Amino acid sequence: MSVRNFTQVRVLFADTDAMGVVYHTNYIKWFELGRNELMRQLGVPYTELSKLGLDLPLINVSCEYLKFALYDQLLIVETEFEYIRKARIRFNSRIWDEHKENLLAEGCTIHVCTNKDGKLRRIPHLLLEWIEKYNISKGE
Repeated sequence: MSVRNFTQVRVLFADTDAMGVVYHTNYIKWFELGRNELMRQLGVPYTELSKLGLDLPLINVSCEYLKFALYDQLLIVETEFEYIRKARIRFNSRIWDEHKENLLAEGCTIHVCTNKDGKLRRIPHLLLEWIEKYNISKGE
């Protein structure tokens, strides 16, 4: 079973440049939206990690821009886990047009688990359980 989330987002005027084309950093913002919704879908929103005294700061992001999106366009943000390691999680993201006919951008984010002081910590057990439950790679 693949662990995926599909979230819709409509391009706001503030998301675009003077030509009405989505400004490139907004795709990274939508990657975050997808990650948040995937975590919420699986019952562990970021607020729950925070209650445990943990954070998942971003340590790497990549994005390949394939086609541009425009003002008022409805988009689908697809997010999935690629792996969960001892202290790292990788999410893959794809941004599609509303009919999922055209892939507009794709990329990934890698996060580490830290405590509130920024010290590296193991991924909490409640997330590691997903490895077997959802057949997620251990990324080794």
